Amino acid sequence: MPSDTPQVMDAAEKLAQMVAEHPLVDRFRQAQQAVANDPETSRLTAEFDRQLQKLVQQQQSGLPVTDAQQQQLESLQSKIVSHIKIKALNLAQVDYVDLRRKIGQAIDRAVAGPNAPGTNPAAAPQRTPGNLM
Repeated sequence: MPSDTPQVMDAAEKLAQMVAEHPLVDRFRQAQQAVANDPETSRLTAEFDRQLQKLVQQQQSGLPVTDAQQQQLESLQSKIVSHIKIKALNLAQVDYVDLRRKIGQAIDRAVAGPNAPGTNPAAAPQRTPGNLM
């Protein structure tokens, strides 16, 4: 039986609710909150943004960025990336994005149908010594 738009939207709402209740999403939200509430991460990111903006303005006015300025920006970036709360946020974000990607792939496979190229591993050409595919 074909689906109509209201049925699809109802199922989408149910899926959205399931995703919202997934432990990965909860971990992602908690990591976002931890970063937002941490004064050190706020200070580091604000300083990075200030330095980056300064260097962009400097370049736009025709002045080159010095090696010392570049190293200072890279050092600050390294501190940000190695901060434990930002690391946790990055890991949680990767997991969340991966979950969304898998959901999208499941939809793509269903839309493509069972006979679409790349959806049926049994239909893939087999490698033989004379066949390099």
